[in-house]
Amino acid sequence: MDRLTPEERSRRMASVRSKDTGPERLVRSMAHRLGFRFRLHRRDLPGQPDLVFPRLRKVILVHGCFWHRHSCPAGRAVPKTRTRFWCAKFDYNRSRDARNLRRVRREGWDTLVIWECETKDRARLASKLRAFLVKTA
Repeated sequence: MDRLTPEERSRRMASVRSKDTGPERLVRSMAHRLGFRFRLHRRDLPGQPDLVFPRLRKVILVHGCFWHRHSCPAGRAVPKTRTRFWCAKFDYNRSRDARNLRRVRREGWDTLVIWECETKDRARLASKLRAFLVKTA
């Protein structure tokens, strides 16, 4: 098994993005093609949701399966080193996500979480986005 030096590990972790990830860009592109306009990462909303549709009062959060602990195989993976640290970090991420979702909903916004693995099937993703974003009277 290859071991990374602390410098290599630091460089690798620094390259992990929190905004403008591939899945997030795909969801943004798809929402735009469907004719919806949005704002990005509004700081005045809890957790700075990835996409904010002000006129619709809807937000979309695009979560990476590994970091936000989805139930898919990628979300169940646990690093083999420093397991306690990672489990504590994942627990914190999940509780923070739940807290931010509750706060956004309490402020009157509809929410949708798109998981990274859900972006693989584009037709299904487009259908999910359309169903969420279409105004209901």
